[in-house]
Amino acid sequence: MDNQQMYLLIFLLYLSVMIIVSWLTSRWQRSNSDYLLAGRKVPLLLTLGTTVATMVGTGSSMGAVGFAYQHGWAGTLYGVGGAMGVLLLAWLFAPVRAERFATMSEELASYVCNHQMVKKILAILIYAASVGWLGAHLIGGGMYLAWLTGLDETSAKLIIGIGLAVYVTLGGYSAVVWTDAIQAIILFSGFLLMSYFVVDVVGGWQSLTNVTVAKDAGLFSYQNIGMLPAISMALAVLVGVLATPSFRQRIYSAKSITSIRTSFFISGVLYLGFSLIPAVIGIGAYAVNANLDNPAFAFPYLALTAMPVLIGGLILLAGISATLSSASSDAIAGVSVLVSDIYLAWYKSNITPRNLLLTSKIAMLITVFLALFIAVLSNNIISYITKMISLVLAGLCVMGVLGRFWKSYSWQGSLATLLAGFIAALLVGANNSWLAFFGNPIIPALCSALLFGVLTSIVTKPRNAELSEEVKVTS
Repeated sequence: MDNQQMYLLIFLLYLSVMIIVSWLTSRWQRSNSDYLLAGRKVPLLLTLGTTVATMVGTGSSMGAVGFAYQHGWAGTLYGVGGAMGVLLLAWLFAPVRAERFATMSEELASYVCNHQMVKKILAILIYAASVGWLGAHLIGGGMYLAWLTGLDETSAKLIIGIGLAVYVTLGGYSAVVWTDAIQAIILFSGFLLMSYFVVDVVGGWQSLTNVTVAKDAGLFSYQNIGMLPAISMALAVLVGVLATPSFRQRIYSAKSITSIRTSFFISGVLYLGFSLIPAVIGIGAYAVNANLDNPAFAFPYLALTAMPVLIGGLILLAGISATLSSASSDAIAGVSVLVSDIYLAWYKSNITPRNLLLTSKIAMLITVFLALFIAVLSNNIISYITKMISLVLAGLCVMGVLGRFWKSYSWQGSLATLLAGFIAALLVGANNSWLAFFGNPIIPALCSALLFGVLTSIVTKPRNAELSEEVKVTS
């Protein structure tokens, strides 16, 4: 048996363990709330495990490492932005746990008197965001498995997607938190091993800091990409955390406000410390080979060429764990919206608890395979994630903050927020000179969403009370 066959066998055994864990956790499920929110009783340690595992996901492993391969210490910006995002999330939004929301679209719609048109638009956008994130993680997982086993990327993505579909559909959110906790241990061990071997391979820390892509480039290597693009990169990741549905799902499912705040705080501190590791790996990969065709390949390339065989396999397994842990969380968040805010709300179906549980499992299969279809058509992680964040999540982020903290925010203002953020991101993304100036469209998208949301709410404010009463009657 050659190394690639051995790696494939190890991965299949690993996947089998995840499926067994999922089956064991599924045995106590009695309702749709058990399936989608684990009965709202997820304790602190499991919330911490699933949050850490998701944060150290595809964006950190492939995205941040690939960015560091191109731009040196700028790869740490992922960790800085992510840590700030999760700490802000704990501070600003952990209290919404008391409202017993089931989905992010339900939460955001509540800020504008549950206006039905806004709620339906939110459901579509948030489901699209969940599928988008899920697709990104399947892309990353497929790349890892392809490098590890020698399979073509399409076949690898299919194996990853089908495996994910089986264990998440079987166990629901309980399976997600338990498998994430296991995967968090694997991926942290793998990444720490990788960083240790990288420093050794390039000849020590001093040699690493003297690599061309990292030397004399300033704090976070901002001179390589520019100050504004550096800020944009960190801000994009921060917005991704504040507006990603899977992080809200952790708030809704947590045992208490205190447990969610504590777990998010610990996660943020850990992730801030972790942020240096992807940069070390990316710079090390550049030192070994500065001519990779795709920067996203930096992590798996280094694992298979510069590491001992068994260590390299473990490290790539950690990479796959990172993508699967993130993917499973986004899948469950997407299904919650699809079932609660699209299927049940739009079709007004009377459905028994048993059939509702079956409906959620069917929705899970639909969601995973839709994301898998998208993943098969793309292979650029960095572009995929930053475009999706700017187009969809910037408006959601602004709407969440304005809605929660500004009483005069109107439903018309919420629509203006979403539309302005989308159009600004689209315009900047289509103009190469603007894109080069900003780095990515997140700053114009946020500013436009905020400006038009506030102005529209001010203009429509005199009618708010009257419209609110109409909405209450119709809903």
